[in-house]
Amino acid sequence: MPSMENGSSNVPRAEEIKLQANEAFKAHKYGQAIDLYTQAIELNGQNAVYWANRAFAHTKLEEYGSAIQDATKAIEVDPKYSKGYYRRGAAYLAMGKFKEALKDFQQVKKICPSDPDAAKKLKECEKAVMKLKFEEAIAVPESERHSVADSIDYHSIGMSHSSPSMPTQVALAAVAVAFVAALVMIVGAAATKVAAVVVVVFLGTWWWGGSTEVEPQYSGAKIEGDVVTLDFVKKMIDDFKNQKCLHKRYAFQIVLQTREMLRAQLSLVDINVPDGSHFTVCGDVHGQFYDLINIFELNGLPSEENPYLFNGDFVDRGSFSVEVILTLFAFKCMCPSAIYLARGNHESKSMNKIYGFEGEVRSKLSETFVELFAEVFCCLPLAHVINEKVFVVHGGLFSVDGVKLSDIRAIDRFCEPPEEGLMCELLWSDPQPFPGRGPSKRGVGLSFGADVTRKFLQDNNLDLVVRSHEVKDEGYEIEHDGKLITVFSAPNYCDQMGNKGAFIRLEAPDLKPNIVTFSAVPHPDVKPMAYANNFLRMFQ
Repeated sequence: MPSMENGSSNVPRAEEIKLQANEAFKAHKYGQAIDLYTQAIELNGQNAVYWANRAFAHTKLEEYGSAIQDATKAIEVDPKYSKGYYRRGAAYLAMGKFKEALKDFQQVKKICPSDPDAAKKLKECEKAVMKLKFEEAIAVPESERHSVADSIDYHSIGMSHSSPSMPTQVALAAVAVAFVAALVMIVGAAATKVAAVVVVVFLGTWWWGGSTEVEPQYSGAKIEGDVVTLDFVKKMIDDFKNQKCLHKRYAFQIVLQTREMLRAQLSLVDINVPDGSHFTVCGDVHGQFYDLINIFELNGLPSEENPYLFNGDFVDRGSFSVEVILTLFAFKCMCPSAIYLARGNHESKSMNKIYGFEGEVRSKLSETFVELFAEVFCCLPLAHVINEKVFVVHGGLFSVDGVKLSDIRAIDRFCEPPEEGLMCELLWSDPQPFPGRGPSKRGVGLSFGADVTRKFLQDNNLDLVVRSHEVKDEGYEIEHDGKLITVFSAPNYCDQMGNKGAFIRLEAPDLKPNIVTFSAVPHPDVKPMAYANNFLRMFQ
């Protein structure tokens, strides 16, 4: 036990280390900042600032579970320290836990009643909770929901002189929403659900009814008939590079055709790479379209001879997510064996609502596409196995031993990701440097050690786990005695992390990983999270 003298001498040293941590944080070296704040805490654990600062660094690395733990500790150390509640509230917001966040921001306002920033954030949080309650009130039970995709015939979509004008459409939609809101207040949520279904079906049928004609003035990429060709995809990519939009009629065709292909696949997809051939695995892209195109320039376009697997998190955060997802889906339509797609934790309604994809889709396409993408994301496979040797998944492994590939293959994936169970863990879990299992630093899923990886590989006669889900300074990291590789393909993530991107080329028959790293390329001046919820942008 340290003496009183040693304890007092630790305080200035802890403060010195905190200042070093602050500098690392300013340089976007958040992992280094966490290590330094940890050293300061070990010297003086009764300083709430150190805990709150480390919570903020965890938030920057999307380690929201750890951020909540640290912020809670800051509050325990000093219950009147407003930053503790502030940091915890921000972490809850990032996880979509608006009601918990609201309690913390109410406490911030109570401690700092005259702080305009606290008042502003509390107001935004109150709006988010009110919106959540409204959505819950009009939500239709799963058993009563009808597929948006099944109600759309892309051949009949288009505008003509007889079609209603866009202002008229918008006005009618606004009236419909107001009608449903009024019903909530007058007759309650139960009766409103029925009315909501009627309104949605009516709007969907009316909005997209009309001519098969594409406007004569449209000069963008066009699909002739039902076949998506390489020429179309190249033209679409060029249009996207120049920040031009794809006509909704063709966007519908691409998304609907992709949906049919994905629905036919199992939750675990087996991929065969012939001897002498290669296969490329990419990690998170997160709406960084120009970096996606750079991958294709470095490694070639997807084709039957140059196949790819994109391992989830195609969208959110980056503000070109619509361009990314339509490009990937178009290649899938062009040649299904040229590109494989896996679900990530960001292919979900809860994430898309917070981190920008929903807002971007609404801005660049329409409300109908928001629901359509949500449906298609539920069709994405959860994992892939290459030549019966390499297991590829977005997140990681499981809270129990003995999981077989047949168990993964049998998962009913056609739903929003649950908060626990095999599907959740496949999308959310992370490796840890020590044996066994531990709580997730994200607050969802778990952390698993090398022994867990080794046993899973042995039980399923596999050689390697490839996963994504985490930003890495070099774009990749090899862990667990070489049996697990993390690959992340969004360089300079969110325009601030300074990391490289990477992809992995596997050559058959030995499937030895050849890792290629690359740096970020310039993109138009549209900031990450440009379409994200206003309350979340306030914390960036």
